[in-house]
Amino acid sequence: MFGCGMILKRSDGVDLNAFYPVRPECNDDARKTRFKVKPGKTLSARKWHAAFSEKGHMDIAKVLRRIQRGGVHPSIRGVVWEFLLGCFDPNSTFDERNQLRQQRREQYGIWKAECQKMVPLIGSGRVITLPIKNDNDQQLNADKDCNGAVSTSSLDPSISHEGLVENMDKKKVKNWKLILHQIGLDVVRTDRALSFYESEINQAKLWDVLAVYAWVDSDIGYVQGMNDICSPMVILLEHEADAFWCFERAMRRLRENFRCTTSSIGVQSQLGTLSTIIKTIDPQLHQHLEDLDGGAYLFAFRMLMVLFRRELSFVDALYLWELIWAMEYNPNIFSMYKEERTVAETALKVDEKLLMKQCGKFEKEKVKTGHVDHESALAVFLVASVLETKNKALLKEAKGLDDVVKILGETTGKLDAKKACKVALKIQKKYLNKTKQS
Repeated sequence: MFGCGMILKRSDGVDLNAFYPVRPECNDDARKTRFKVKPGKTLSARKWHAAFSEKGHMDIAKVLRRIQRGGVHPSIRGVVWEFLLGCFDPNSTFDERNQLRQQRREQYGIWKAECQKMVPLIGSGRVITLPIKNDNDQQLNADKDCNGAVSTSSLDPSISHEGLVENMDKKKVKNWKLILHQIGLDVVRTDRALSFYESEINQAKLWDVLAVYAWVDSDIGYVQGMNDICSPMVILLEHEADAFWCFERAMRRLRENFRCTTSSIGVQSQLGTLSTIIKTIDPQLHQHLEDLDGGAYLFAFRMLMVLFRRELSFVDALYLWELIWAMEYNPNIFSMYKEERTVAETALKVDEKLLMKQCGKFEKEKVKTGHVDHESALAVFLVASVLETKNKALLKEAKGLDDVVKILGETTGKLDAKKACKVALKIQKKYLNKTKQS
């Protein structure tokens, strides 16, 4: 988790600290924030509102160009993210989006009510950090397939668990209850430097969203690191249900990263793709890492798992994420997420020229080349860009995996998000060209 660490300086008249206040006692250990609001480049509130027609149709291509040039102004970041992540169709109207937002809030309310019936502390403004007990005042025990994530710390005698929802899968209920205190333990350690989480109410908001998500997506449940992905949504979007749906859309991109079994980690497939990319564009570096027994690229696990959140200040992580999502944007994204339609049906309805115009830079290259490997996300190429930037040091100084970790660790707090994305796009183009030739 984060330690104390983000001083946010005034840039171009914008006091970033006003948007993401830091606890005073954390200022001395601050990480430098590189992101600056740049007039003419950063997507401003004025440019954002100007991108909509009178009825609410959005010129997404114009918005993407601006974000890819300079990110999003913090005053509108939450609502912009909802579009980048596919919560809303840019071709919809204001009325259609308001109706959909209300429907989603009601659905979230239904799911949260289900959770409250099983554990009344959901929605109470409190966070569970100790294991739940059953009706016989005994600690619940993890089944063999519960991923081994349950703590054996002491019980909390104050927690009641009456009123189980009838006709529910008892195993699902039990496994969900087992992870609630683990979510709580992670929540109280999340972004502790931010003043926002000095309030237990705000911590509880994050805990509620993660708890409800774990109930709805029981296949993944909860895995450490999801709190790092969810936290910005909770901070940026005032309504808890809106934060939930924004997180849910982000997880549609990332959920396979968190699928862990006794024999594999979810991010392993992306690590395999990273290995293939480096082997293709930089055989010498790949061979060197192989010789150091690092060919599995496990040293890059954390970068991919939580999208560089541990390598960047809070503000720079948000900036990097919106750059990634803008560059990966595909206008099909909203329709692809509508369960009643198939991806194939949706693809047929989109004019190819319009598709190219409304795609982000990274996605556009994939569409042009017909490269549809879902594991080749921009984040994988970003890690490749970090490795390429440290190429000389890795080849000369790395005598073992500890050295590799140390050298890559030097990027912590120093990564320039925009430059890293530019290098990643160049690596993508080089990789796709080499792949096409072979």
